[in-house]
Amino acid sequence: MNERHAYIKGTGHFAPEPVLTNDDLSKMVDTNDEWITSRTGIKQRHIAPDDMANSDMSYEAALRAMKDAGWKPEDVQAVFLGTVTPDYSFPNTAALVADRLGLSRVPCYDFEAGCSGFIYGLIQAKAFITSGLLDRVIVIGAEKLSSITDWEDRNTCVLFGDGAGAACIGSEGPGGLLGGFHWGSDGSLGHLLDQPASGSRQPITHEAINNKDDKIHMAGGEIMKSAVRAMRDSALKALEEDGLTYKDVNLLISHQANVRIIESTARVLRLEWKDVYVNIDQYGNTSSASIPIAMDEALHNGTIKPGFKVVLAAFGAGLTWGGIVVRWSDES
Repeated sequence: MNERHAYIKGTGHFAPEPVLTNDDLSKMVDTNDEWITSRTGIKQRHIAPDDMANSDMSYEAALRAMKDAGWKPEDVQAVFLGTVTPDYSFPNTAALVADRLGLSRVPCYDFEAGCSGFIYGLIQAKAFITSGLLDRVIVIGAEKLSSITDWEDRNTCVLFGDGAGAACIGSEGPGGLLGGFHWGSDGSLGHLLDQPASGSRQPITHEAINNKDDKIHMAGGEIMKSAVRAMRDSALKALEEDGLTYKDVNLLISHQANVRIIESTARVLRLEWKDVYVNIDQYGNTSSASIPIAMDEALHNGTIKPGFKVVLAAFGAGLTWGGIVVRWSDES
């Protein structure tokens, strides 16, 4: 029996309007463009309107990925969606997206891995495909972080944006071959980045809302230390599993959390800045959507070229982390 592989066959992303610039934010909280840019690298972020939900953005991104892959609804066998901001606690958002895409009662589920969500989704898709259980899967990373952001906290509200990215993963090449990977978590650090009132441990009450415990809470300094270490280790271990070293990397696409974190990660991986894809200035931190948005851009603007070896690396709430090597076919 021939060994099975998993390939990225098509990608797509969606960023809602309007755009919220740093100057716009300076009218809302005590901040300014220089302060935000120098500390984060962010110049603007996309904010979904009140009547736009996660599933709306996910649908658009998935539709574009299917078009890019040349897939029809009957080709898709499953939908996996990584998010911390689903439409509802239940039903799952992936099922709602599948229904809008016209898929035929395929298995769908949401999973929560914070900003590592898309990489977790790729690893799951690879496992299903290489095992022979599935042949064609859509993986989505999507967030409406504006719905859980405290817009009076200048330390966090400047960071986050909304958006969605998707990839069609299939068992036949050519495309982006999903290779070596590494993933993990450390729940003892979960308190560094959380939404305290959001579940059965601490339900949302009037008191919780008054205390803003239903919003994102983050210990920025500690998160940065953990993030750089986690992304470095994930990338290096994924490369090692693939039989590669940092010298073989043509491009790093890391989670777009903070330009300082991206710079530090590139430095410890001994990569030149030209070999790192950065779009945080345009989108801010879109959590699980950041890597698929960046990858889709890099593919369609020519940054990723045939034959490129690309490393994806992320960290997120949990704390979670993950890295995976994608070897792009020499065929254009």
